[in-house]
Order: sequence, then structure tokens, then C-alpha cells
Amino acid sequence: MNPKQALIQAIAPTRRGLNLSPEQRQAIFSAAAFLEDRNPTPAPNTTPELLEGNWVLLFTTSQDLLGFDRLPGVRLGPIYQCIRIAETRIYNIAELYSLPLLEGLVAVRATFCPETERRLKVTFDRFLIGSQRLLQYRTVDTLIGQLSQPTKLRGIDNTITRTNQQGTLETTYLDEELRIGRGNNNNLFVLQKVRELSF
Repeated sequence: MNPKQALIQAIAPTRRGLNLSPEQRQAIFSAAAFLEDRNPTPAPNTTPELLEGNWVLLFTTSQDLLGFDRLPGVRLGPIYQCIRIAETRIYNIAELYSLPLLEGLVAVRATFCPETERRLKVTFDRFLIGSQRLLQYRTVDTLIGQLSQPTKLRGIDNTITRTNQQGTLETTYLDEELRIGRGNNNNLFVLQKVRELSF
């Protein structure tokens, strides 16, 4: 088994980090560190062709993201982080599922600028929560097209103006299919490149 497969296998039973025992946490962090030490892209911010695209979250320690799954009657669907280099924007999109016809989503838009060859400074500037049906949601790409425009969307669509809505994202491992990152409070993120989305 190669190191990437070992990490993905360690992640698989944890529901992206929701069900995480101390032993599983140690195994995942060890497998991630093993890959980080062998990072084939030591300066990821200089390789936009690798960073660019839609990434689906496999694992995180961020309770802000995982908390949606703990809401009564809500199940957290796929979570995407979509990087658009030319726009210097990042879009975080989480699908939410509940009763039939009540599917929702949460999206946050941010701008970024490089701080180092590995770290991005991220500033959040727009927040959206709404119904997938009312937003006519089909793919993350169509939603990003809507969010890139100033037009208000159906749902709770707010501009984020508070100066404390900033963070950092450091890419510690990057290849053509897998990305490992460290965010605020040393939260760990493991993401896989989405080659094609079909609905």
C-alpha cells in the first residue's frame, strides 16, 4: 500500500473526522506527516496549475465545518473547496441534506494573497445559506458563477465586512490528486481533486 492509500484508508471510517478516536487521530496525523515530509511540490503557490480546481474534503479537524452535521435533522453532504487562481478567490461550499425537497447549502467566498510559497492569507467577504432548489443548484461551478457576480441570491446572502474574518491556509502537500493543508488553529485538511462532477 502506498502512503497516499494508507492515509485515505485511515480516514475512511471517521466520516471526515466526525467519528474520530484518539488512535485514529494519531494514525491520520502520522500518515499526513509522512506525506508532508515527502511533498513533491515544496512551493505550491508557484504551481497554479496544481492548486487550481475543485477539491472535495476527505478529512478535517475543523469543528466549524463538522458542526453542521450535528444540527438536528441535518446531514452534511459533500464539502468542496474551489480555488480560482485568476480571480484570487476561494469558494467553500457545503451541501446539507434534511427532509426531501429541503436540501440546503452553505457557501463562503474569500479572496486570497500569497504570504509565502506555501501559505495564503485568506479574507472572507461573502456568506450564503439557502435552498438548493431555490438557488437551482446543480454543480459547484454554476454556483461559483453566481457568487462571482454582485447580484444577491435567494437565501441569506450577506457581505462579510468584519476585519477579523481572516485566516491562513498553508499547503503542506500537493500533487495532481491530493492536497494536505493546515489552517487556523493548526486544523488539518485533506482534500482530493475532483476531476469531473456529475449530477
